Amino acid sequence: MRHRNLPIEVAGSIVQPGERKRLEIPVARLPTGTWLSLPIVVVNGAKPGPTVWISAAVHGDEVNGVEIIGQVLDETDPAGLAGCLLTVPIVNVFGFNAQSRYLPDRRDLNRSFPGSPRGSLAGRLANLFMEEVVLKCQYGIDLHTGSNHRTNLPQIRANLHDDESRALSEAFAAPVIMHAGAIEGSLRKAATAAGIRTLVYEAGEPLRFDDAAIRLGRDGVLRVLAALKMRRAAPKRKVVHSALVEKTAWIRARHSGILRLDTHLGARVTAKQKLGVVADVFGDDAWAIAAPEDGLVIGHTNNPLVQQGDAIIHLASMADEGAPASSLLATAGD
Repeated sequence: MRHRNLPIEVAGSIVQPGERKRLEIPVARLPTGTWLSLPIVVVNGAKPGPTVWISAAVHGDEVNGVEIIGQVLDETDPAGLAGCLLTVPIVNVFGFNAQSRYLPDRRDLNRSFPGSPRGSLAGRLANLFMEEVVLKCQYGIDLHTGSNHRTNLPQIRANLHDDESRALSEAFAAPVIMHAGAIEGSLRKAATAAGIRTLVYEAGEPLRFDDAAIRLGRDGVLRVLAALKMRRAAPKRKVVHSALVEKTAWIRARHSGILRLDTHLGARVTAKQKLGVVADVFGDDAWAIAAPEDGLVIGHTNNPLVQQGDAIIHLASMADEGAPASSLLATAGD
């Protein structure tokens, strides 16, 4: 592993050991001629250690991670840090300003990595982020929420077939961890292909701060940094062991209508248990939603208006405690 107690260069700016510096990397001009820039805070520790990036708002409407990074920085002193942190609270600056998941051309940035300096707007932004941040690191933590009115139970997704990634996932201490196959074009797939171990934290919903998910995310990131020996202190774990997911599946609406949920994030449910109903505006013609098997609710929609086929409840089947990574299925993407 390459350790660093030397200056680090980011976007042509030198950050010395023991120094914290805020940078703005120009991304592109708006049609008005105004520049949009990628905001980065680099914390270069006074002592040697690994280099880690922490990113949020790859999808522009996912704001929990923005606050998590701010709180992690509040707890980080370069004088006591071993290694270097590259923190990017808003990767998709276009989507963030528009309160949109996507870029102006409706492309998904998290399906555009590793990108190209001569490609689409998404490809250029992905390439810039890879070159100036990701490829300077040995580890990464990418912060996300649910999408399209859906909320997620705090969870870590990673390559659990890799022993070190699994150990870092367990150090984070989210309620659940799952082995997740990296989707083509995702940041995690591009980083993994470059030999960089990457965790994805999913928690909460778009365009809403979730205080519990933010606190857990902040403490989880700090615990991972402690596991990497970048800091001495680690927040106390609230769970002894994260639950290990074997597989997941979405329960979908069989009919259109108004959804009335009878479950919540983190609920343990049993096969055939009633989880809610979809009915008309008067509550008539109700269709009961039943759990297809025993499981844990790790996500659900918050939008009561559903169309036939919409994803309503994300149900996880749990692996036996101590299950080997080789037995886990690739169940979820980023």
